[in-house]
Amino acid sequence: MDRVEEIVDAVAAGTGFSGVVRVDSGGRTFAKAYSFAHRGLRVRNTVGTRFALASGTKGLTALTIAALAERGVLGLDTTARSLLGADLPLIGDEVTVGHLLAHTSGIGDYCDEEAGRPVTDHVLPVPVHELESTEDYLGVLDGHPPKFPPGQRFSYCNSGYVVLALLAERAARRPFPDLVRELVCEPAGMAATAFLRSDEPAAGVALGYLGQTRTNVFHLPVTGSGDGGVYSTAADVHAFWAALFAGRIVPLSRVREMTAARSGVPSEAMRYGLGFWLDGDAVVLEGYDAGVSFRTAYRPEVTCTVLSNTAEGAWPLARRLAELTA
Repeated sequence: MDRVEEIVDAVAAGTGFSGVVRVDSGGRTFAKAYSFAHRGLRVRNTVGTRFALASGTKGLTALTIAALAERGVLGLDTTARSLLGADLPLIGDEVTVGHLLAHTSGIGDYCDEEAGRPVTDHVLPVPVHELESTEDYLGVLDGHPPKFPPGQRFSYCNSGYVVLALLAERAARRPFPDLVRELVCEPAGMAATAFLRSDEPAAGVALGYLGQTRTNVFHLPVTGSGDGGVYSTAADVHAFWAALFAGRIVPLSRVREMTAARSGVPSEAMRYGLGFWLDGDAVVLEGYDAGVSFRTAYRPEVTCTVLSNTAEGAWPLARRLAELTA
């Protein structure tokens, strides 16, 4: 691990990295924090600081759906319309939970990453403080025409994962954050992982930064949902992978189903399963948003995690770690 620390320190110094890096290999752990969680008060990041995971949340959403499927609450063939009723009429009757998980639903996206907007844009059509619960997202999700018939191709879709959270809530009759905690975090021992309000900053939570001083509080929903908004620590992310591949969240047969490639994604040089990216022989979760970047990659012999409270800070280190551990 000495060589890993030397390289990580060099990349962090060269890029001004702000966040936490953790590498687990052969029973040994390297974990180190860099820069500040709160720049105005000069509060430093620690290895136990909680960071927003952005789209890394989608893996937890997928597993929540999988856990509900194991309990017979819904299935991959359940249609969205069967639980939406008259809501979101532009979502076709043929769209299923499986389509939404695999990003093959073709539904319109409220935050379409194919539009190529700068991450600093204010993309939400409503004030961010109005998005406190998953049901609050209905007005944001509505009015986006479908891109293509369900099942035709892959198209990464944030709306699809908010719809999944909505379906989970309606099928289980429980708030989505409670379902994630009970079905994923508690079995995995992820005690520090939760949906947190961005307007209630707490001790031990990193603020997200755009540039040197401005935070992302006006850019993202005040409380996230199925497509993003979970906060976690490097230790909890490691606990997540250990629990997932020990079958403690859902049975291993379900894990294999979710981490099998469903689509090739040449633009990302990766493949996609159900809630998980696949990069060579690694299973990956990653997220990128205003003031947030995150990547974690699991292989049986090594797990690498990078969490950052800046929009692109995680990528140079994640790429270098991928080269070191390939």
